Amino acid sequence: MKQKQNVITVSTRSQGPTEITGKVEKVVRESRVETGLCVVFVQHTSASLVIQENADPSARRDIQDFLSRLAPEGDPHYTHTSEGPDDMPSHLRSVLTNVSITIPVTGGRLALGTWQGIYLWEHRRRDHSRRVLVHVTGE
Repeated sequence: MKQKQNVITVSTRSQGPTEITGKVEKVVRESRVETGLCVVFVQHTSASLVIQENADPSARRDIQDFLSRLAPEGDPHYTHTSEGPDDMPSHLRSVLTNVSITIPVTGGRLALGTWQGIYLWEHRRRDHSRRVLVHVTGE
């Protein structure tokens, strides 16, 4: 059984998605795993991971708008506000999405569908440097 684990750094510019498919694919290629699994895990509580439409950016904008409505800034019920008005909403949006995803590896490649991409979703308004652990295992 082969295994490879890398941490990739993702710079975000603001709230919303940053595609990381290429960076994850690079780790899979370097692993030389032909058949197995790739686990992707974000090491933060105010960002998340999603597999989403990679062709039409309007889908990602609509998702960002939807998350903003579900977990709005400025809700008077929030008590965790020490890092600003986007602090608690960012944690709630992370709860509603995923901090890890698992993708099959087939033929040495991620088994993503035609229109699927892997995105780190930043839930804070300011720039961040996010750590994403990629672990590939298989034959």
